[in-house]
Amino acid sequence: MAAIQFIAGDATVPQAKGPKIIAHVCNDRGGWGKGFVLALSARWKEPEKAFRKWHRERSRNDFGLGAVQVVAVGRGLWVANMIGQHGTKTGSAGPPIRYEAVDECLARLAEHAVELKASVHMPRIGCGLAGGKWGRIEPLVAARLTERGIAVTIYDHD
Repeated sequence: MAAIQFIAGDATVPQAKGPKIIAHVCNDRGGWGKGFVLALSARWKEPEKAFRKWHRERSRNDFGLGAVQVVAVGRGLWVANMIGQHGTKTGSAGPPIRYEAVDECLARLAEHAVELKASVHMPRIGCGLAGGKWGRIEPLVAARLTERGIAVTIYDHD
């Protein structure tokens, strides 16, 4: 089993050799405009464009909590848009994070990582605007990814 590696840096510039997937959590309302997505959009147009189309055509696809969309952004580099957040604001049901959906996303991400022979790179997903707690997310990352031998690097932006 691989251990999760934590480094200071920018998750949009993954520090590893070989194929890489940058993973992040999105909401189920189709919103894209705050948080980590801004860094992604500053670097590549494809993830936002694909996400917006996926949401727009949701009546004909799998868009929803637990779904994952993997978008190529370069040679051996992909971005995984993972729907793990219900809405965008904290309300009576608590913060928008949905841990069960994040778990399902990570399981699906693992399949893509194995197929692509890719390492996975991400910020502390679900812990920013989604309002999640890393103490609940980290065990999911370990169970779904590192316990399957998938190398994972978590980036803490300085």
